[in-house]
Amino acid sequence: MNILFLSRWYPFPPNNGSKLRVFHLLRALAARHTITLLSFREQQEVVDTNAPEIQALCHEIHTVPWPKFNPTSGTSIAGLFNPKPRSVLDSHSPEMVAKIQQLIAENQFDVIIASQVGTAGYGRYFQNIPALFEEVEMGIYHEQLAQAESFKSKLRYRLTLAKQTNYLSELLQYFNTCTVVSEPEQNLVKTAVPGYQNVEIIPNCMNLEDYNQVRVAKRPNSLIFTGSFTYHVNYQAMEWYVGEVNSLVQARIPDVQLSITGDHVNLPLPPANNVTRTGFVDDIRSWIASSCISLVPIFMGGGTRLKILEAMALRTPVVATSKGAEGLDVEHGKHLLLADTPQAFADAVVSLLRDPALYQQIAENGYQLIAEKYDWPSVTPHFLNLVQRTAEAKKV
Repeated sequence: MNILFLSRWYPFPPNNGSKLRVFHLLRALAARHTITLLSFREQQEVVDTNAPEIQALCHEIHTVPWPKFNPTSGTSIAGLFNPKPRSVLDSHSPEMVAKIQQLIAENQFDVIIASQVGTAGYGRYFQNIPALFEEVEMGIYHEQLAQAESFKSKLRYRLTLAKQTNYLSELLQYFNTCTVVSEPEQNLVKTAVPGYQNVEIIPNCMNLEDYNQVRVAKRPNSLIFTGSFTYHVNYQAMEWYVGEVNSLVQARIPDVQLSITGDHVNLPLPPANNVTRTGFVDDIRSWIASSCISLVPIFMGGGTRLKILEAMALRTPVVATSKGAEGLDVEHGKHLLLADTPQAFADAVVSLLRDPALYQQIAENGYQLIAEKYDWPSVTPHFLNLVQRTAEAKKV
């Protein structure tokens, strides 16, 4: 088939969770089909469209700049009185519209795959070509409302959820099928749009072959958190850990070291010793593999955590919050350690660093879980079948 694949993130190098997912889906599709990739790129991002790793997967590659949401713009302020989300109105890209229309005019596509809401929003320009909305996410909007404390915040997030629900209902009319990464997300989508039934689970996965070749020594008493602070959930996680947990761990293991990778956009963290912000790193896999523990103190967001899967694939034990591990078929004490309070989280970190038998057990069980349930080769047949069914289907 001839496929037009739209991506919110330019998927190479695959250095964040969204890029990793898109890269592996492209890899699966490229084995059978011809792909034209049309991707957003960040405004200042320099992308290498000629990199052999991505060239090998795509017949053509096109990019347009991502129009970053500005909450103080005129369009955004006017959007307060619009039924659509302000972010959608303010980040609309005429360049993306023009490129979609051009590519459809020049090619005969059998199916369009739009990854995430940032590209699914252009569904009305697909000219009735069968389409799949890849990775719908509604959980974060429900959690923002659930965690709101003041009346003003509750009102704000209730309005946000209502707008996002209405917007999803509007978008799905352009898509034969949509995918989510977990059963909780599937239930939220089906509740938000009751008449829409084609909601399929395609979990986030790893390609173990890409990780088995990583061989590096562990740095003693080293912890790592991977994630850009441009995603507020990641910043919230490190605010909590550095401010509430770090000192509890250091009181018992003074030489413990925490590395925080990714773009930190100059956001402040509480003062702490032995905490290093690395910024972007060339090979995140080696950083994770050389760390003793991967931290996932996440309290918001949906989907399945590629942070956890990637660490497990590299045999690096994970300490996570219950929310951080939500959507994964994991068992506390077997595949990872779960903790939701500062003291419990610190105790989990210390126990892994001090108990070699527990450490080895968690590392090996986590790796085996990836091999059995979260390795891309075991999941991609379902995805490929779903794409084929979408191409053959009429609009729902």
